[in-house]
Amino acid sequence: MEKIVYLLEDDESITELIKCTFDVNGIAVKAFSSVKEFMEAFAARTPGVALLDIMLGDGDGVSVLKEIKETAPSVICIMLSAMGKETDKVKCLNLGADDYITKPFGILELTARVKVALRRLSAGKDSVLRKGELSMNTETMTVTLRGERLDLNRKEFKLLRFFMNNEGKVLTRDEILQEVWGFEELETRTLDNHIARLRKLGVNYIETVFGVGYKFSVEAPEE
Repeated sequence: MEKIVYLLEDDESITELIKCTFDVNGIAVKAFSSVKEFMEAFAARTPGVALLDIMLGDGDGVSVLKEIKETAPSVICIMLSAMGKETDKVKCLNLGADDYITKPFGILELTARVKVALRRLSAGKDSVLRKGELSMNTETMTVTLRGERLDLNRKEFKLLRFFMNNEGKVLTRDEILQEVWGFEELETRTLDNHIARLRKLGVNYIETVFGVGYKFSVEAPEE
């Protein structure tokens, strides 16, 4: 992941304003007017920050957000949209967006927020999580247990990351389903199966709290 900003925006005037302002402020930016172009570039080179318009000619920024957070969750995603309703913002934030800026926006404010995001990358914040004998690199999406790499799918990775970020806290099934799957109506058996899979791989830090949900603790007994 590199300290470059990818901009997905099909309004040429907004794109030029952002590019010119970022250039003056020493921020490297690459702009794309279509989802296709953006995703092709993303596959070849992972940016540090993604600025995503929502309403686009060949797709939408929300779908792009989902794809980014599934494949490279450490990329900082900032949504740019004329859709200013609270429900629109909450939807994107629940899907993993790091920020949401409503159009029309102040270019200086946007620049300041991007600078903050880039500083977070420079600090390497939360790029590596270590709990007990578990180590997780959120940039490369790799997990090791006692030095051995675990073969996790995307949902298992996201589930384990959520647990590790909330060590010691009792999490309800609804909270976990909302965070990992994006909605609460999913069969809770799906969650139980994913946790059983993690335990089978040797992750024995997940404690069942009967009638409530689960708790991650390095002191949890093996089940």
